[in-house]
Amino acid sequence: MGEMRTKIELMGDRMVNFFHLAGLFVIGATIVWATAAEVYTILKHAGPDIKDILLLFMYLELGAMVGIYFKTKHLPVRYLIYIAVTALTRILAIDAKEMGDMHMLIVTGSILMLCLSILVLRYGSARFGGSTDADDESEMH
Repeated sequence: MGEMRTKIELMGDRMVNFFHLAGLFVIGATIVWATAAEVYTILKHAGPDIKDILLLFMYLELGAMVGIYFKTKHLPVRYLIYIAVTALTRILAIDAKEMGDMHMLIVTGSILMLCLSILVLRYGSARFGGSTDADDESEMH
């Protein structure tokens, strides 16, 4: 009975690993595809706007997350926060003229809170962790 359980657990582990790798491959391919489509759009419109550049930075961070997960099997939360900061900055760059004062204050306050959370994560990692930049203590498994 114990041998059968071990074999089933091993098969389950292999299936989970395969799912992770297949999912990461699909996500990585989608990021490359979206980046290529954005570059094509930029070239078609004879140059980038700030919103285009910020979108490319978001794709870069997503690609870095996928790469880090491939190497370490960990997903650093910090990269998700970087993407959120970039996304909110992009909203400010695109919609600032149409935003009301309260909306702009909420978005900039959100950016500040996210930046402070990165600071806390970095401090906690340096103070209590001893992990590297890519293999952060602030990660989801």
